[in-house]
Amino acid sequence: MMNSEQRGVAEKCLAGAESGAMDFPSIVGALIAAGFESYEVDFRREEAVYYLPSGDSVTLAIHRDANGIAATFDQDAIRAAIREAQANAPDYSYPGFCAKVKRAGCVGYIVSFPGRRAVYLGRTAEAHVEHFPGAD
Repeated sequence: MMNSEQRGVAEKCLAGAESGAMDFPSIVGALIAAGFESYEVDFRREEAVYYLPSGDSVTLAIHRDANGIAATFDQDAIRAAIREAQANAPDYSYPGFCAKVKRAGCVGYIVSFPGRRAVYLGRTAEAHVEHFPGAD
């Protein structure tokens, strides 16, 4: 069963991503330390869901923006946005990253900590699998 401390960690990580106060490795570390095994971001519903191994979850609203989701899945543009994030480019921001992948037709993504990967999904179930840097 999820406790209030775990919910607080999920809230802190989402706020940290959106404000730029936390980078992806810090977020992953904090969520793993709190017992989470994965999370997903759904741009259509504008929410993030954080999952414990038991199946318990917490759903949080993500930032809203006026950017729609493109109809066509552009895997190259999604890869480019991911590379920019991994390089921590000077103008990188998580809201900016979200806008870029949405323009590339990404409806959402799933991050698996045990799988050490993120899967970006398109409208017709196209997928791009991105392994964590250094993952086999």
